[in-house]
Amino acid sequence: MSTNAIAKRYAKALVQIGAEEGNVDKFSGELSQFTGVLAGSTSLTAVFSNPAYGIEAKKEILKEIMTKLGLSNNVANFLQLLLDRNRLPFLPQIVESFNSFADDLSGVIRPTLTSGLPLEQSQIDEIKNSLTKATGKKVVLKVEVDPSLIGGVVTKIGDKVFDGSIKTQLAKIQDILQKG
Repeated sequence: MSTNAIAKRYAKALVQIGAEEGNVDKFSGELSQFTGVLAGSTSLTAVFSNPAYGIEAKKEILKEIMTKLGLSNNVANFLQLLLDRNRLPFLPQIVESFNSFADDLSGVIRPTLTSGLPLEQSQIDEIKNSLTKATGKKVVLKVEVDPSLIGGVVTKIGDKVFDGSIKTQLAKIQDILQKG
């Protein structure tokens, strides 16, 4: 089974539990908190990925971290399950899938808007409002600047890309001129 399929399976299960209890946002925060601790400590990551450390030692370390973070029982049990099934290395992908499922559940999209020049807040708000109207979902917009675009914007929503950049328009013109 692929890493992505594994991540989605575990993430979907936790989202379903969170949805039943109304704790999806809480679970998301707790998962982010835990992954932040792991990401901030190469020694912890090494312990959990090293087979030289026994499962009982790993369980004790995990339990101590979960207690210090004050994680809910469901998230603590979930992390324990990942450890027991040797799925803890997939946690970053699981969290990403969890957040995606949680966004779907709450009607949120997270498009990326890339422009050639910095945009003013009023322009960003106008684009955000247009995306909200077009999709009917709450929009959490990530704005980036890429000077190589020269001008215009590129909006990416999931797998769809709407490219209105001058760079792409110039490339199309060049292609037409080369074909004659």
